[in-house]
Amino acid sequence: MSTEDLVGSGVPGDDDRTVDLSDDFVVLPEQTADDTDSGWGERRDGNDDWLLAERPPHWS
Repeated sequence: MSTEDLVGSGVPGDDDRTVDLSDDFVVLPEQTADDTDSGWGERRDGNDDWLLAERPPHWS
């Protein structure tokens, strides 16, 4: 069936359909599970303070 067959046949086309674009419509999540610290196998309690304290003297 071609497009010309559908014109005037009462079958709605893409321009006639309604699309819900509300805020709760999610196509893809903001962040995937493997893009988190636990996804990388890291613990929540980091050692950033220790790393900053153990900087080499020439980094000051």
